[in-house]
Amino acid sequence: MSRPLNTDELSELLAALLQRDAITELGVLAACLVLAWGVVRLLRGKAPPDGSIWFGARIVDGVLFPGIALALAFGARIALAGVLKIAVFRVAIPILLSLLVIRLIVRVLGASFPNSAWMRVIERSVSWVAWLAVVLWVTGVLPLVLDAMDEIHWKMGAAQVSLRNIVEGTLTAGLVLVGALWIAAAIEKKLLRGTGDDLSIRKMAANLVRVALLFVGLLLALSAVGIDLTALSVLGGALGVGIGFGLQKIAANYISGFVILAERSLRIGDMVKIDNFEGRITDIRTRYTVIRALTGRESIVPNEMLITQRVENASLADTRVAVGSAVQVAYGTDLAALAPKLEAAIAKVPRVIADPAPSVQLAAFSADGMDLALNFWIRDPENGQGNVKSEVNLTVLSVLNAEGVEIPYPQRVMHHINLPTPEPKGTP
Repeated sequence: MSRPLNTDELSELLAALLQRDAITELGVLAACLVLAWGVVRLLRGKAPPDGSIWFGARIVDGVLFPGIALALAFGARIALAGVLKIAVFRVAIPILLSLLVIRLIVRVLGASFPNSAWMRVIERSVSWVAWLAVVLWVTGVLPLVLDAMDEIHWKMGAAQVSLRNIVEGTLTAGLVLVGALWIAAAIEKKLLRGTGDDLSIRKMAANLVRVALLFVGLLLALSAVGIDLTALSVLGGALGVGIGFGLQKIAANYISGFVILAERSLRIGDMVKIDNFEGRITDIRTRYTVIRALTGRESIVPNEMLITQRVENASLADTRVAVGSAVQVAYGTDLAALAPKLEAAIAKVPRVIADPAPSVQLAAFSADGMDLALNFWIRDPENGQGNVKSEVNLTVLSVLNAEGVEIPYPQRVMHHINLPTPEPKGTP
């Protein structure tokens, strides 16, 4: 990239933009942009990959288009340097570089934090800073700003720190962290691709990779800002004390999350019940676990609760779940003939499994009739139990109606005792 322009160079640039050579440069630049568009279109295909950082929803809103366009424009500038007086490319290259930085930061943060409400604010802030830097670069004001920032300095320990060092270090640190997030997002996507029983293990590995890369990126970022890493030993001791007292709950949740993923006592897809909330585990994060009920409600449960409290897991060793219902028949019903017919009918309900087979048992002798317990098993509790129970009850009702079996109403027997009529008083 060319060096920043001063005021005289800016006037010279404006004059060069009005020459005929500028039209040739515009044509070459347009060819570079069209070629970059074609390459990205060819690599992307008809539909962009889901969640891709290189390709966006449109061809030009990913990282690949400004990257290829910048490389082509830079090569064209070098090729035309001995033929034409460069003017257009001196403006276009900083613009393409700024666009590349904006797309890179926005796409990486969007992939790392897809549901963050701050993404729009961050995107606008990064765009304003990047375009302001381009304007300062092209107009030649940037060197003056940097010199003014150098004059603002102060002493931190034995080192002399200027405002320019802080700003440049912060920008470098931001790019390092974005790079770490990019690598972590790519590795996490590879690990979580596909399905299987080892999804929880792959989720744990993805979380560990993300934490490790962010830690390394943070250390590199601190070095870029100019902070002595040896001074972090004191900070580490203070942080340990803080975790031991004020942050012990948060630390316990993070540790519990890794314990759950490592032990595989709870897995993504399991049907669980904790604290009177029942649902299916949809995600296990390092700090909390998301449980979605069949009604659509979602509960965010701290991981510490899943370690310290009793959790009912309907899918830990076996996904089969027993479901029961009941019906009452009148006294005098031939249960020996009725029970096999009910069991055969229940077995034909789509979600009822054959092993263990459905069973009909005489549960109790009630005042109005005989209570029958209807027991059956299902393999997909995540699809609900009330719906399959209703299907079984309707099937049982159809069998009872077909067999002429009575479902008794409450009955009471009243005994009338004839007592002698008392004689009237005064009768001789």
